[in-house]
This record gives sequence, structure tokens and C-alpha cells, in this order.
Amino acid sequence: MTATARLSLNQITTKRWSLPEAVRGCVDAGIPAIGLWRDKVAETGVAEAAKLVRDAGLAVSTLCRGGFLTAPGPEGGQAALTENLRALEEAAQLGADTLVMVVGGLPDGSRDLPGARARVAELLGELAPHAGDFGVRLAIEPLHPMFCADRAVVSTLGQALDLAELFPAEQVGVVVDSYHVWWDPELAAQIARAGAGGRIASYQVCDWTLPLPSDALLGRGHVGDGHIDFRAMTDQVTVAGYTGWIEVEIFNERIWDTPGEQTLRTMVERHLAHVAAP
Repeated sequence: MTATARLSLNQITTKRWSLPEAVRGCVDAGIPAIGLWRDKVAETGVAEAAKLVRDAGLAVSTLCRGGFLTAPGPEGGQAALTENLRALEEAAQLGADTLVMVVGGLPDGSRDLPGARARVAELLGELAPHAGDFGVRLAIEPLHPMFCADRAVVSTLGQALDLAELFPAEQVGVVVDSYHVWWDPELAAQIARAGAGGRIASYQVCDWTLPLPSDALLGRGHVGDGHIDFRAMTDQVTVAGYTGWIEVEIFNERIWDTPGEQTLRTMVERHLAHVAAP
């Protein structure tokens, strides 16, 4: 197995590229998998996107994203269920076995954090059997606590596992995203717990860089540019039994403005230097 055999490009890392450009970039760079985003797939069409990726010989590591389950009331819940069922169907058509779930923040005007988390569990219960039917796993992604109000009321890997473990492992797992969980003093124990239960559905990497930009969502850097010990985290994920794709997901305006070919070269170099087994 080559050192890049498990490397995947999450499509947001080259946001300016269309899907055909991203697929061609992966092929040219020797990157064997791609994590797709639904908006980019929609530009091409699901059937055409599936054919494009398949004909290029690429695997689909994940589909981003589902979730946003915290809208209140019957109408909000039904809208979330409908959209997530559509996302599951798209994932199955694309050959993705993992749908990344960003669960949603507090509803407008709400301060009821326990209620929002209960709502997430309730709607996951509705979606999980459908995920099993589609052969696609819902992957709960905990986000850094600074995103709790607006994007994800699940902030730690432990919280994500508490939810996932309510359902069969083949239906609901978790995402280990370095940017969001690196700070957690319980991280090593929770990765081990996730591995023991067969719950690690995706491992996503990028670095925590400073200073944070005014839009904190865009503060991610290339692996090796910041403060995360990727060798230690990757060792923990590996010991836990994860053998799947290692997906590079970067939100950063400067990197988005860099030519995609250069971004992929840097991605491969940093993967070899900081993530791949020596």
C-alpha cells in the first residue's frame, strides 16, 4: 500500500473548483478518493456526478452534508427529515457509504440547549432505519464549542458517541475531525471508545491556526501549519481500528484562492510528512 492510498480530498478544500475540475485534480495528483459536497453535486446532477467519479476510478469517501435537525415544531422536523432522506438517497446513488451530519445549532431565539440535543436524538431515531435501508451510515460530526449556537449542539466526541450508541453501529457512527476535537482532554479515551464500538465512520484532518479570522469558520489551515499533533491523533485512530479514508477538509479563503493544483500538491506533501505512517 502506498503512503497516499487512504488520502481523500474533501471538495470544500478546493471550493473554487467545479466537480469535474476536482475529479481531474485528484486523478492528476494521485489522490484515490474524494469527499463530495451536495451543492457541487447538484451543479452537475447526481447521475452525472456518479458517472464522472466512477469513470475516473475514484472512491467517494463521504457526502457532505446532512443534519440540521434542531428546527422546532412538526413542520421543522418534517422539513429536516425530508431533506436528510434526500441526502441519503443521493449518497447511495453516488456510492458514498457515509453521510456527514452537522446536527444544527440552537433554533432562533432559543436558549434551550438540552432541548435542542433531545431534538437531534429524536430525529436521528427517525432517520437511522432509513440509513440502514440505503446502506449509508449517518456520521455525527461534533464541532468545536464555538459553533454550538449556530451549527452544532454536539461539541465533543463523547457527546456524539452518546447519540450514536442509541442506534446500530452500521446505521450511525461519528466523525473524528481534527480541527474540532483536538483540544478535548478526553479525546484519546473517546477515540478508543469509538473504535471499540466500530463507530468511527470518517477521519477528517486540517490544522488549527492562529490568529482566528473574523469568520472563525474559515480559520483552518493545511496539516502542519498550526498546533495539532497529527501523528499522535492518527496513531490513536489507527489503534482504535480505523482503516478508512483520511479526508482533508479545509475552510480557508486564502487556500481557496490558491490554484487547486498547488493546494493538492501541498496536501500530499503534508500528508506524507505529518499523517502517513513513517
